[in-house]
Amino acid sequence: MQYLPNVVFLIILITGIGYFARNVKKLLRNINLGRGEMPADDKPQRFRNMARIALGQTKMVVRPIAGVLHVIVYLGFIIINIEVLEIIIDGIFGTHRVFAPLGNIYNVLIASFEVLALLVILSVIIFWLRRNFIRLKRFIKPEMKGWPKLDANLILYIELVLMFLFLTMNAADYQLQLLDTPHYTKAGLFPVSQFITSVFAGMSVDGIILVERIAWWMHIVGILAFLNYLYYSKHLHILLAFPNTYYGNLTEPGRFTNLEAVTKEVKLMMDPSADPFAAPAEDAPPPDKFGASDVMDLTKVQLLNAYTCTECGRCTSECPANLTGKKLSPRKIMMDTRDRLEEVGNILDINKGEFAEDGRQLLGDFITPEEIWACTSCNACVEACPVSIDPLSIIISMRQYLVMEQSAAPTELNVMMSNIENNGAPWPFNQMDRLNWTDES
Repeated sequence: MQYLPNVVFLIILITGIGYFARNVKKLLRNINLGRGEMPADDKPQRFRNMARIALGQTKMVVRPIAGVLHVIVYLGFIIINIEVLEIIIDGIFGTHRVFAPLGNIYNVLIASFEVLALLVILSVIIFWLRRNFIRLKRFIKPEMKGWPKLDANLILYIELVLMFLFLTMNAADYQLQLLDTPHYTKAGLFPVSQFITSVFAGMSVDGIILVERIAWWMHIVGILAFLNYLYYSKHLHILLAFPNTYYGNLTEPGRFTNLEAVTKEVKLMMDPSADPFAAPAEDAPPPDKFGASDVMDLTKVQLLNAYTCTECGRCTSECPANLTGKKLSPRKIMMDTRDRLEEVGNILDINKGEFAEDGRQLLGDFITPEEIWACTSCNACVEACPVSIDPLSIIISMRQYLVMEQSAAPTELNVMMSNIENNGAPWPFNQMDRLNWTDES
């Protein structure tokens, strides 16, 4: 019975990490449904981008209030996890504050953890007020109703509970240290939780130990549960912001990627030695689908973008089409892409890795042509995103599909393209007549 808590802890730890590994495997499978390979060019620049944007949070602090609060929560998440490592070691081996021999270094660590925990609590409360009381406009858009709103609030509640459990655990531990309780080594500085110890006045030592153990167990179990909740939450960006910024676009903002099949066709047309009537080789691969109508037509980077979306709404709040009342919301584009990808992933799970047509696709069932044609391709959404997501690339891919596969471009665009084909310019004038206006008095 002496080692029963250690065995139980080990079972919980293995189960939590095992489910997390399963979710990561599913995540990678879904991302790999995309076309092409991840870019591997200019690795030094990619690492610099990752360090500057994901680690340094440089694009987050463009909006100071939300940026600074997010940095506090981010640092709290990263640094307090050092304490989680101690909890894991203590849980496996039955020790208590195994890092206590670090002396003053340990004292500084515990003190910084507590200060950060308090700052996280204050930041989370402000975040909650901004979403639910102040109701900032970008948080009450149509796509944020239902689960997205509940998910955002659940994350805030979970973070609050985890921080309160951490401080309660430390407060009880500190009180037990003051009482010279065996096993509770005198170690650490408690600048915040020391003010909570008054609640233990009059409690027996056994009662305080019970509070400390309950808080300890709930804290680590809560962290493992939150780790597995990430896959189903917008907070997946905690993990994916790093690879997403690494694989971010390095070319000029707004530069369109030419379709390889079209490029080959143009080169063939310009080759005087080519036979335009030649039949394709028997072993030639089938022609590529132009553009994208479903998630499998998108690239791996675009699918990674969808999973990384933080749903912060900065892209939508900067979108000129959305600001003028158009239906387009870049955030919704990313959320819809992720939802459709999850739907496809569930089909794969049901059919043991085989995709069965379900009569649905991203374009039409999730994202309407009205939305993508509202885009001005100004790149404001890409510039605003704090984690290098590119909604514009998905919009352009679906436009390519509509134009080249469905011939479903708006009338104005069809007229322009006809003019370019016939007159070499978007205007309905013969090339010989373009300068006639100069003769007018």
